[in-house]
Amino acid sequence: MRIRATVAAVSGALVLSALAVPSAQAATDSEGDTKITKVVVNGGKNVAVGTSTAKTFSVSVTATDNSGIAGLDDDLLWLQGPGFGMLTPTGASTCTRVSATTSTCTANFTVDPKTDLAYSNNMAGTWYVNVWVDAKDGDYASVDKGYPFKLQRSSKLTTNASPEPVVKGKTITVTGKLTRANWDSFTYTGYGFQPVKLQFKKAGTSTYTTVKTINTNSTGNLSTTVTAASDGYYRYSFAGTTTTPAVSATGDYIDVK
Repeated sequence: MRIRATVAAVSGALVLSALAVPSAQAATDSEGDTKITKVVVNGGKNVAVGTSTAKTFSVSVTATDNSGIAGLDDDLLWLQGPGFGMLTPTGASTCTRVSATTSTCTANFTVDPKTDLAYSNNMAGTWYVNVWVDAKDGDYASVDKGYPFKLQRSSKLTTNASPEPVVKGKTITVTGKLTRANWDSFTYTGYGFQPVKLQFKKAGTSTYTTVKTINTNSTGNLSTTVTAASDGYYRYSFAGTTTTPAVSATGDYIDVK
């Protein structure tokens, strides 16, 4: 007998609801020979969301069955976030036939920071896909809380090296600031106490090398000194965290006399 867990479908919205309480781990179920072989969120990249612009991304599900794939059950396709986060598709999914037994089905999701993430910085972090695939012969396969990906608060990073020009052997001060989207205030605010690399690219070359690693202060500011040796570009580079994507600042050119 085919039994489904019913999920409230609220198209395109993150919902704070007891229905979205996360399970302890991924749960799988199937009937017959239907198999989900691949799930790709946002082309394999993390989903970074800023403070004002809605972000649309896709979830692609590849599945196989000896009778062929009928499609996704859109009512049971949803994304599950930290706490009670829930995101459902913005429209019907579509399927592309790969072979007689295999299809790849794709659905789009949209998240708007000013409506879906308002006052919810804790929604950043690891999210999961819940999906149900139907085969043409009545078989099915489903996964609850599987295929993890990151939904993150977009980040920005600046660099300023001075004085410029500078005499060789003199001190250069390199300042900057690391900020990230704050969904409470809809502004970018400082990301404190994070390790950031100071990097240098010599003029005429194409590769940055790390000079040192320093930490942002409580408000996300950065400041350090180096000795002027040759013309080139200084930049700060942040490796990212679970809730915040990696970012590198635009290089600031220093003319050494």
